[in-house]
Amino acid sequence: MDTSESHHKQSRAALTLAALGIVYGDIGTSPLYAAKEVFNPAHGIVLDSGTILGGISAIFWALMIVVSLKYVVLIMRADNKGEGGIMALLALSSSAVQQFPRWRLVLPMLGGFGAALFYGDAVLTPAISVLSAVEGLEVAMPALQAFVVPVAAGVIIALFMFQRHGTAVVGKLFGPVMLTWFSTLAVVGIYSIAKEPAILAALNPYHALHFITAHGWASFIVLGAVVLGVTGAEALYADMGHFGRTPIQTAWFGLVFPALALNYLGQGALLMADPTAVGNPFYLMFPGWALYPMIGLATMATVIASQATISGAYSLTKQAIQLGFLPRMNIVHTSAREIGQIYLPGVNWILLASVLAAVIGFGSSTALASAYGLSVTGTMAIDTFLTFFVIRYGWGYNPVLCVLSTGFFIVVDMAFFSASMLKLADGGWFPLLMASLIFMVMTTWRRGRQILVQRLQSSAIPLDPFLQSLFSDPPVRVPGTAIFMAADPKAVPHALLHNLSHNKVLHERVVFLTVTIADVPWVPFSERVSVTAMGHECFRVAMHFGFKNRPDVTQALELLRPYGLEFNLMETSFFLNRETLIPVPDDWGGMALWRERMFAAMARNASSVTDFFNIPTNRVIELGTQIEI
Repeated sequence: MDTSESHHKQSRAALTLAALGIVYGDIGTSPLYAAKEVFNPAHGIVLDSGTILGGISAIFWALMIVVSLKYVVLIMRADNKGEGGIMALLALSSSAVQQFPRWRLVLPMLGGFGAALFYGDAVLTPAISVLSAVEGLEVAMPALQAFVVPVAAGVIIALFMFQRHGTAVVGKLFGPVMLTWFSTLAVVGIYSIAKEPAILAALNPYHALHFITAHGWASFIVLGAVVLGVTGAEALYADMGHFGRTPIQTAWFGLVFPALALNYLGQGALLMADPTAVGNPFYLMFPGWALYPMIGLATMATVIASQATISGAYSLTKQAIQLGFLPRMNIVHTSAREIGQIYLPGVNWILLASVLAAVIGFGSSTALASAYGLSVTGTMAIDTFLTFFVIRYGWGYNPVLCVLSTGFFIVVDMAFFSASMLKLADGGWFPLLMASLIFMVMTTWRRGRQILVQRLQSSAIPLDPFLQSLFSDPPVRVPGTAIFMAADPKAVPHALLHNLSHNKVLHERVVFLTVTIADVPWVPFSERVSVTAMGHECFRVAMHFGFKNRPDVTQALELLRPYGLEFNLMETSFFLNRETLIPVPDDWGGMALWRERMFAAMARNASSVTDFFNIPTNRVIELGTQIEI
């Protein structure tokens, strides 16, 4: 074996180990509560050997169909230049339906709602995971029940307080901890199966079909609990850009899926031998001496699962900002080496407050289980729907094949979603309310930006004729470079008009700079900038960034040297236009007045353009304009 091949294998092994920690934390901690909720006596299904086989079989085949077949085999093929996740899928599907105006309007809204549902997952995952881990204290010593919620809240507060330091250091421990976790799940599962090998009959899909059809209405209700076994499946796809498809698939089929299957079978074996263990079959599989170490390991695993969803919320927010769904926010890069290591203070504290509200308000993993499934199944269904447009119109596959493949998964997704909707009054309203509020914010911002652009364009002056007129009787030129930020590259920036009106001068070199965010995750440096000379030392410059790039204008200026444009920042001024928005009563093409006021408030509180684009603050001149919306 040559050195390069050896290095490649070591690198892939390292990525696979890292994927265990980041990608599989959520779904890997589902055994803590999924089986317990499937067999919850409140469902009204008698706990006997037949129902135990059926329940475990349903979880196993849910993992097989939803995770293995749908995400690992099908959806992970739909990558946007190596990136995954609902925003990448939205970009792919939107570009695939460019010739269908109606779908171009519908798909962004659908993808936006799917993204909004993900925030519900980002709140409920830390809440239910940490609570279910700490509930092991009740099993070890029932007198400690009163301390479960306070301890869980303390762990969660510590987790969120740590976010501003980044995860570069502790992230190295994620893989080894989760490797230990999954190995333990497998070992204890095998140990339990050996005592009651009859549980292996659950691998037969007949038992799953019988379980979800033989108990009438109760069977449908139980589907809402079965889906708890596949929570976190979207992470496989969302984190594809960080690790690549192969390490994620290797980790799933090589360790995660076998370990989960063995553990669920082990819990079923325990219940067949002792139905009274239904209160907490996960912890009761372990001997007494192993209980406290397992509580510690489970707590670490759930913290890692929580970290993965929190980091996912940061990443999704950044992408939503750059795709125009949310206003600019303060984004802190916590690592000089890892571009994905970011921290959003505003999102962090909102998430913390929401997670604590869920932990204290619901009080137990059983109560939270009712709320959990709705956001997960909703996002999964939207993923499948968007995938249809990618494979049909983006890849050009046979329409019958596309309908059959995605249609099968849509039926499964909608069955799970409908079952989860039954829990609406019992807690399902919580993630749905969160998603609705976030969706309202996203659509208000997106529509408000569209209206603002229309208002600006209606009063815009074409740039080329303006420059011809300007230089027919040129103003006084002063030393230095002026960079005018322009949303529309063909229109005169308002800041230029104000500068000429008030200062009566023009810099000796003028750059009209437009920054665009493409619907691809990354734009290479070779395609980052383009330059058009307009005469009289005036230049039109376009900078292109992907929705996962950091839009760093200062760094990108260095890429203009091959075009003959060099910048001394001490002799360069950036002119920005700051719009003051004035809501007015609804008119044709506008929004309701309350939404206009919301949009104006978001615009006022958005983070600085200079920070977002990394422009030196001491070189910025802002000129204001009032605009009615």
